[in-house]
Amino acid sequence: MQAAATLAARGRPLSRPNPAVGAILVAEGRVIGRGFTQAGGRPHAEAQALALAGDAAHGAVLYVTLEPCAHSSARGPACTDLVIAARPARVVIGCTDPDPRTAGAGVARLRAAGIAVDVIDHAAARRSLAGYLLRTHEARPHVTLKLAMSLDGRIALASGESRWITGPQARAHVHASRARADAILVGGGTLRADAPRLDVRLPGLADRSPERWVLTRGHAPDGWRAVADISVPHAFGSAQYLYVEGGAGAAAAFLAADRVDRLMLYRAPIVIGAGLPAVGDIGLDRLDAAHGRWGQVAQLTLGSDTLDIYDRLR
Repeated sequence: MQAAATLAARGRPLSRPNPAVGAILVAEGRVIGRGFTQAGGRPHAEAQALALAGDAAHGAVLYVTLEPCAHSSARGPACTDLVIAARPARVVIGCTDPDPRTAGAGVARLRAAGIAVDVIDHAAARRSLAGYLLRTHEARPHVTLKLAMSLDGRIALASGESRWITGPQARAHVHASRARADAILVGGGTLRADAPRLDVRLPGLADRSPERWVLTRGHAPDGWRAVADISVPHAFGSAQYLYVEGGAGAAAAFLAADRVDRLMLYRAPIVIGAGLPAVGDIGLDRLDAAHGRWGQVAQLTLGSDTLDIYDRLR
């Protein structure tokens, strides 16, 4: 299931509006088929894996991160029907589907057809579907807040100069992260001061540049979308993954509204002193209220810089 979750990430974010799902078929200890949701949502991961396996899928074990869909559409048959026709001996599901058109119906139909089903509520599978699950349950995207700062938590000199705090390896990592988001958001002040491009400047990934959004109650320039109130349901449309790049005001707004799910903190080995802080006032009036909110999930060395990744504790 961990491998299927890793595979699913290859479909993000191009699978939208569908979730990015991963599927792996195993027979006699050997992988005989694999797939992930393709651009535009079709074909689904299960359909790809079953097509690769062919007749060998009979009697095999299918690992899939999300419950196979139980509804057909003009774009293709239900994955549940495809699985039943292929006759694997067992299906292992990492997460049930909250879509009311499936929501347990896929599991029930597979079992009614005599196929063993295990729903294991796998942590990696749920993480790989975080944007889809939040969109379905809370009508909002999964939000990553990225901050590039000095060792003393500054994102720019007092004059506003900020290029470049981090080195080329860290900046390349940021571009790779942008390519996995539906949209990138900055605050109005950052847009006016820096006129950022917010595109993906990596070989072969230029076409993966996300939509550009700005947090403002005013007018957005051409090519940008204005977001006025991040606390309103559906303020972010159908986006599943939002990447917030700053500045301090936008970071504070998302943290104060409890809308940040992942923190990506890039730290350069420099000390700035009297510069601009990474985060503005978030309304915290007791230190104990700041504890217990975040858990570190990874730490990477990127050239001379360090990246610490934290997920919100739920």
